[in-house]
Amino acid sequence: MKVIRIGIAPQARIRERMLAIARGELKPKPSDPKIWFTSMRSLSQVLSDENRALLEVIRTAKPESISELAVLTGRKQGNLSRTLKTMSGYGLVKLVRVDRKMRPVAEVERYQIVA
Repeated sequence: MKVIRIGIAPQARIRERMLAIARGELKPKPSDPKIWFTSMRSLSQVLSDENRALLEVIRTAKPESISELAVLTGRKQGNLSRTLKTMSGYGLVKLVRVDRKMRPVAEVERYQIVA
């Protein structure tokens, strides 16, 4: 089961950390968060109850396309595409091109939040 660690910190602290890593002053540990949010509010928008349920459908049903996922969830395809693109940006979902379709794949099963 893949667990992803999520960090919450002010934007300035996240930026400082990334710059320290880029300069070689800080080496991230394997246990460090892989995804960062600036607030619980922004985290809750991406991992809302509805989006966590969406991830569960993707994990269990393994839809072959976004269209199939739209049918399974009853969500409009355009809104679903935007949500998946956002989740993909955070590394929660991978969008795999298969022929002319995009297949959503859940990248994580559990989350661990570190403040």
